[in-house]
Amino acid sequence: MTHSKKQSLDISEMNGTALDIARQVLELEMQGIQTVLDALDQRFERCVDLLYSIRGRIIITGVGKSGLIGRKIAATLTSTGSPAIFVHPVEGLHGDVGIVGRDDALVAISNSGETTEITSLAATIRKLGVKVIALTGVTSSTLAKMAQVTLDCRVLREACPLNMAPTASTTAALALGDALAIALMVRRGFNREDFLRSHPAGSLGERLKLKVRDIMLDRRSAPQVSPEANIHEVLSSVNEQNLGFTLVVSDNKLLGIITDGDLRRAMELQETLFTNKADKLMTRDPLTINPDRKAAEALEVMENKLITALPVTDEHELLGVIHLHDLLGRGQIRFTH
Repeated sequence: MTHSKKQSLDISEMNGTALDIARQVLELEMQGIQTVLDALDQRFERCVDLLYSIRGRIIITGVGKSGLIGRKIAATLTSTGSPAIFVHPVEGLHGDVGIVGRDDALVAISNSGETTEITSLAATIRKLGVKVIALTGVTSSTLAKMAQVTLDCRVLREACPLNMAPTASTTAALALGDALAIALMVRRGFNREDFLRSHPAGSLGERLKLKVRDIMLDRRSAPQVSPEANIHEVLSSVNEQNLGFTLVVSDNKLLGIITDGDLRRAMELQETLFTNKADKLMTRDPLTINPDRKAAEALEVMENKLITALPVTDEHELLGVIHLHDLLGRGQIRFTH
């Protein structure tokens, strides 16, 4: 079928055998990619220039199906030499934004460009001075207006016969994400040896065989406060290493942890945040890990519990802390299933 003929396909035409429907769906998805290809212009060059120039990581965000696409784009970017991490917008607004640094860039994916969680996160991150790139199907949307660069992901219609389920639009966004990753890969001169080093069979696989004690941040270097610390001391400790948390410690005993999310939730609940001490703000008995456990086990716990750090203890005595960045080589490599 030709491109023009396929534009006129409607719900009454999507019928026949399963094989017929499969062909129609794939035609529509190819059409969606063709539409994005036709819309490519110098904005793509500016986007690559921006992402290539940053000293930090590429933060990817999206919600729902766009979020799933975002996770894959983040993995592809990282495995091809552009360190990236996916941040769910809801988790981002409840503390995970603490891992975003001034040298990072945000790539926000939203077909409508009006998803509240995405626009709220983008607005929050912009206040940090972080550049925003929008992948959206509506270039006049709220998200597009927030962005320094907007890439047009508009498709003529979804492959769903109801024109509702994200299908062609998510395929197009994924393809555009691949294009970004490969353009950056070529710009960086990322070669076969680099690729092998950044995959589980290489340096990450070896890293995950190590014990937690071999990778952890030592107790003396871990962000920590006393249980009597005031809010200003807590905030200073949380921000000190840009890890998004501080540990509450007394006589080398771990009492709890305070994260960016804990502070935000306290503010949302209108608690007496500025008069409370650390022991009133902390999460007691946080998850911990023994220093003799494998680094791979620490990573599994973090992935399952959706957390980015684990205090390292032995009989409640604090020995250090292991962060996702330490497991992944400070953003140089990323574990993928």
